Amino acid sequence: MKKTARIAAVVSIAALTLAACGERPADEADDDTNTPSASPTATAEQIDFKACMVSDSGGFDDKSFNQTSHDGLTNAAANLGVQTGEVESQSDSEYADNIKALVNEGCNSITTVGFLLGDATLAAAKKNKDVDFSIVDYAYSDEAGNNTAPKNLKGLVFNTAEPSFLAGYLAAATTETGTVGTFGGMNIPTVTAFMQGFMQGVDQYNADEGADVQLLGWNGKEGSFTDDFEDKSKGQSTAEQMIGQGADIIFPVAGPAGLGGLQAAKDAGVWGIWVDTDGCVSAAEYCDVLLTSVMKGMDVAVEQAIADSVNGEFSNELYVGTLENEGVGLADLSDDVDSAVADKLEELKAQIISGDIKTG
Repeated sequence: MKKTARIAAVVSIAALTLAACGERPADEADDDTNTPSASPTATAEQIDFKACMVSDSGGFDDKSFNQTSHDGLTNAAANLGVQTGEVESQSDSEYADNIKALVNEGCNSITTVGFLLGDATLAAAKKNKDVDFSIVDYAYSDEAGNNTAPKNLKGLVFNTAEPSFLAGYLAAATTETGTVGTFGGMNIPTVTAFMQGFMQGVDQYNADEGADVQLLGWNGKEGSFTDDFEDKSKGQSTAEQMIGQGADIIFPVAGPAGLGGLQAAKDAGVWGIWVDTDGCVSAAEYCDVLLTSVMKGMDVAVEQAIADSVNGEFSNELYVGTLENEGVGLADLSDDVDSAVADKLEELKAQIISGDIKTG
């Protein structure tokens, strides 16, 4: 399977201007990951403001979730002139200490990356009310859905079920074996939202076409998980098992572990769909086997939260990225995708935006 060009997806994120996610500079990669790093060189005139970030255990070079969020920090340095600091977490047990380290560094705003940092971020925000905190993929609310975040804490969340629905429909329309697969890193809402949307897209295709495409790895309640986001070998073996059961399209939602899934797809000559960022940019070695990627504009949301803090406009109002506000979407489609399928995705996108199709 070889592809020479990619067609512009009718459902792509037009206004996100997602930054390229290449390899991190060697001097940053070699830093002590438990110590806030030095600021990158800013192109804007430097101002007296320090914006900082804590990764989850996947690290800033995960070619996915953390890396795209980190682009928002580096873009803020270039565009706003802020100084930066960062800590790359090695395990879940480090989150509270890493946030504290950045508070002690004098950071004016701190962005934490990932659902698993929710408790540690809330505790730090309550204790340090003079620091603006934002967190990617976490919303603080009560049972009625009311925002309960402190005034200095902003959630940045994304309705990934919407573009994942489109990816599921695309997969079902493209499979030649009638079987597709998905797996997650951990069974947490920010992972299963992708898988749920993907399942709903497959179901929509089956209903529309009278087809019977089977989905491995998620049934709406239970599924396949590697139980971490770091072990590529687990991702690879999980995908290999699905391919052995007939899946010819794999949708990993597992950060770096998911790269193992793409390797299995490449080895077997089947398709993959990447998550969080454009895999043809962040994991270009797998571009030839990618149908598309489900993208989240984390870099844009992070940079905006920092800009609001710089400008004294920061609030705890929850940000939700959707297809309608272009906070989520699909990357370019492979040129192997039939134009009629691309047109159908355009129709489905409009129906999701209008509310005629419910996802999640």
